[in-house]
Amino acid sequence: MNKQNLVKAYDIDAHRRANSTPAEWKIIERKVFLDRLKQENKQSLLELGAGTGMDSLYFQDNGLNVTCIDLSNEMVRYCKERGLTAKVMDFYHLDFADHSFHAIYALNCLLHVPKHDIDQVLGEIKRVLKPDGLFYMGLYGGKDSEGIWKEDAFEPKRFFASYSDESIRTLAGQHFEEIYFKRIPLDPNSPHFQLLILKNVE
Repeated sequence: MNKQNLVKAYDIDAHRRANSTPAEWKIIERKVFLDRLKQENKQSLLELGAGTGMDSLYFQDNGLNVTCIDLSNEMVRYCKERGLTAKVMDFYHLDFADHSFHAIYALNCLLHVPKHDIDQVLGEIKRVLKPDGLFYMGLYGGKDSEGIWKEDAFEPKRFFASYSDESIRTLAGQHFEEIYFKRIPLDPNSPHFQLLILKNVE
């Protein structure tokens, strides 16, 4: 997976994303996570692959102390314009101290991680998450595959790793305790959405 190609693709798409509206199901599930954070008095949140910061802004507007990161300079620029604390950073190597955050939010970004690297990335997430911290992991999947998506409308075309429900739950369970899983059907010809809320149990 070529990270620079990924950066180019998302730099180009930043303006469109900054002016898009999230799907209704994404808004609903985001609130499910916020409600759980409030119930457990979680106060700090790191968003990985934050894009233009729409979700980070939602969490910040609802009282959380939010930091967001993305590989794309353009995405981070939009985040800063929204008044967010944002940094260009690779989530393979998170530049934060151990146990820095009560919560981590990763929506449709970990699906760009090759399967031979995913344990490293999940290990970094676990490292910077506080004990009993909550991790929202959302991605498109349904069957086990990986590679460049030839039908991708983006240029350069992006790399995707996909997991069956059983595979992603097993993988996540090797690092975290699962406390919520939901399979959200989408277009019949598209992958479905897999949502996991996980707890960092030491």
